[in-house]
Amino acid sequence: MTGPDAPDALRATGLGFRYRARGGWTLRDCEFTVPRGRITALVGRNGAGKSTLLHLAGGLLRPETGELQVLGTTPGTPQARARVALLTQEKPLYPRFTVADTLLLGRKLNSSWQQAPAEQIVREGDIPLHARVGELSPGQRSRVALALALGKRPELLLLDEPMADLDPLARGEIMATLMSEAAEHGTDIVLSSHVLPEMEQTCDWVLLMRDGRIELSEDADELRESHTVLTGHADQDGALAGQGVVHSRTSGRQMTALVRRHGPLRGDWHVERPRLEDILIGYLQADAPARPAPAERTEAA
Repeated sequence: MTGPDAPDALRATGLGFRYRARGGWTLRDCEFTVPRGRITALVGRNGAGKSTLLHLAGGLLRPETGELQVLGTTPGTPQARARVALLTQEKPLYPRFTVADTLLLGRKLNSSWQQAPAEQIVREGDIPLHARVGELSPGQRSRVALALALGKRPELLLLDEPMADLDPLARGEIMATLMSEAAEHGTDIVLSSHVLPEMEQTCDWVLLMRDGRIELSEDADELRESHTVLTGHADQDGALAGQGVVHSRTSGRQMTALVRRHGPLRGDWHVERPRLEDILIGYLQADAPARPAPAERTEAA
């Protein structure tokens, strides 16, 4: 179901989770919404809770507190499993199976299975269908795992660092495949990755995590429009009072600041529009959360 009345791709309310053996909370008080029709960048430092969030959305884990909904349903239920595909970092495959056996398994387990796109992803990587999975390179196994996920024709595709094992050329090919999937079939995609530049042209929604909480959940274009990179003399930092200073650095007498604007700027600044990568790095570098004013927040956590 798509359109203005369709349920959100993801919606969390008071979401929390902890691995009891580790102590402490991996996720705490997460509140966010990801609307339908988006390619979402899930960004955060190592240990921020990205994989845990995707595992919860995929139904592999259950929340300790709060609620998480995927496509208006509860993760892990038959309704959700039929509509959601999760590709984890581990990419669990049967090493003794051939690639053809693996795709056959996908067909038998999924009523919505489409063989052609699954085989296309495999063939684009020059992977023989008769090859055994355990004899493939890590990058080739990543392609086979992605073929399984896309062959299912999911409405929501959750990808946890899916291309870490791929060379730059293969990464570009896979990203093009994902973009095509989203455009042609309306597939919602949530992509966790540390390669921020590849998010710039592909992702139109941002989920940024810090220390187990959601710091940003917003439209990528709106983030670009509302943020500014300012460069000027360091002694005018007081002119930034009232602005949302996300991160700043001083070198000699010059200061550079990433700012979320709240009203007109004061002072003598060189103003640049930041890339999405600049904004994400700024929030990840920030010593403390720099949250936008309530009036300017739309889908922020």
